[in-house]
Formats: sequence, structure tokens, C-alpha cells
Amino acid sequence: MSKYLVTGGAGYVGSVVAAHLLEAGHQVTVLDDLSTGFREGVPVGAEFVEGRVQEAGRVLDGSFDGVLHFAASSQVGESVVDPEKYWRNNVAGSLELVAAMRAAGVRKLVFSSTAAVYGEPEVVPIAETARTSPTNAYGATKLAVDHLITSEAVAHGLAAVSLRYFNVAGAYGAYGERHDPESHLIPLVFQAALGQRPHIAVYGEDYPTPDGTCIRDYIHVADLADAHLLALDAAKPGEHLICNLGNGSGFSVREVIESVRRVTGREIPVQAAGRRAGDPAVLVASAARAHEALGWTPRRPNLDDIVADAWKFALEKHGQ
Repeated sequence: MSKYLVTGGAGYVGSVVAAHLLEAGHQVTVLDDLSTGFREGVPVGAEFVEGRVQEAGRVLDGSFDGVLHFAASSQVGESVVDPEKYWRNNVAGSLELVAAMRAAGVRKLVFSSTAAVYGEPEVVPIAETARTSPTNAYGATKLAVDHLITSEAVAHGLAAVSLRYFNVAGAYGAYGERHDPESHLIPLVFQAALGQRPHIAVYGEDYPTPDGTCIRDYIHVADLADAHLLALDAAKPGEHLICNLGNGSGFSVREVIESVRRVTGREIPVQAAGRRAGDPAVLVASAARAHEALGWTPRRPNLDDIVADAWKFALEKHGQ
């Protein structure tokens, strides 16, 4: 049994990973300021400390075996209009965390990174060797933290793995998406199914894809959590491993809407809208490195299964 600090463990992905760690028999402490996370998202059995990631030094000591770092501001649109918040929270916060880990002698880190570091892809599927050229402050700050971690590994022997997610979806029991405001496609389509919004907007129907709508790589949040536990085992002192996480194949916006219709049995009003600036036609990951280095393969790649788990959580959240 090991002991881990999970920063941002009251949020969507952090809560699911914390639950997986507890199920594997580990001790878990969650550090979260609840600015976007929820107290009910902290799994039963985890110790909870309310605080910012910059305060990790008051939590960490030599009894911890590692840190899984999810605490970050993560709204792409907000990062464009308020970049200072993202550099302060994501980069300065991570710098303080890494310093606190070094001071406490905690030498293992798994970092929640993002496909946003790549920007507009030149080649699909996207491999870790692809050019990094983020188009917003969110992606830029996550890339900066990746560079920070590499420096820490080289200079001070940190054992680190960064996992670059594509589109995370689904739910794991009592743990699912609670974003406010919501910006992810599947929960937004659910809102249309529940009558909470008049329709779902489809931004662009003239992309060079089979049905004209954007294609994205969706990965089940429980598969994502599996990868984090494997990353803890794979982390090696003095090395920073970077792995993409995705299914390796994508689903279009229309395919997602049709999946929600099948799973829910409800009508989904759709309204065509113009393209959004900076939306690539296709974003799909190559997860070959994760398979080779972590021994990770998604176990829940079917879109309807991902949607069904998310729908069950959505109904429970709304008391239905």
C-alpha cells in the first residue's frame, strides 16, 4: 500500500482517479480549493484538505509516495480572455507544488496534461513527437508545466509521467462531470435531452469529414484513471515520460448526438451554426506510446457505453 496526494481530487478526473487509488488499496489525501470541484466528489475513504495547490507544502511530508496533479484552471475560452489566471494557477501553482515535493522528499509525480499543447495538428493521429504549438493560454500553460517537470526530473531526479488527454467523457459510479458552466459536448447534448436547453448547436457542417462535422477522440474517464495508476508504476527517477491518451479513433459531433439519442431514447433538437475559429476538423490521438510504456489499452472504447455511463450519472445528478 502506498500513500498519494491528489491535487484537484474533488474535480471530474481527479475524483475518479482518487476512487481507483482507494480501490487498489492505497491511502489518498485530496487537496482541492473547491473553486471548480465539489465536496461530494471526494471519494469516501480519502482524507480531504481544502486548500490551493500552492499550499501543498502544508500537506506533504515524507510519508507520501507520490503526487497526482489535477489542480488547474481548464476552460479554453476563459484562458483567452483571462490568461493571467491561467499562468498564476497552472504554472505558478505547479512550480510551488514541485518545490514542496522536493522539500518533502516526495519524488514521484503524475501530471494531468492535455492535447491542447499541440494546437492545430499537422498529422493525424497525433503522436507525442508532434510539434507543440498551443493556440490558447490553457494549452500554453500546460505545456509550460511539462517543460517545468522535465527540468525537475533532469536536475533533481524526479520520476514523472505527463498524460495528455484528448476528450474525456463518461462517468464512474457516483463520479462524473459537474462543470459550471458546462463546455463539453456530451453533457451539453444531455441538457438538450433533459429540456434544459432548447437545442444543441452544431458548429460547422462543412468540414472535410464523412458527415461534415468535427471529429474528436473520446476516452472513458475510467480508462483514463487506469492509465494514471499504471503511470505511477512506470515512473522512473530522473525521467519524464509523456504519453497521449485516447482511443486512437474518433467520433463526429453528429455521431455523438446520435449516440445520445440511442442511449436516452429522447429527441435531441439540433441547430446548425457557423464554424468556431480555431476548431480543427479532426483531433485523434496515437496512444501507441502509452500502450508500449505503460501497458495501457482502453477497455471501454465503445461510444454508446461511454454515453450510457455519463447518462446514468446525469440522471442521478438531476434526481431522475
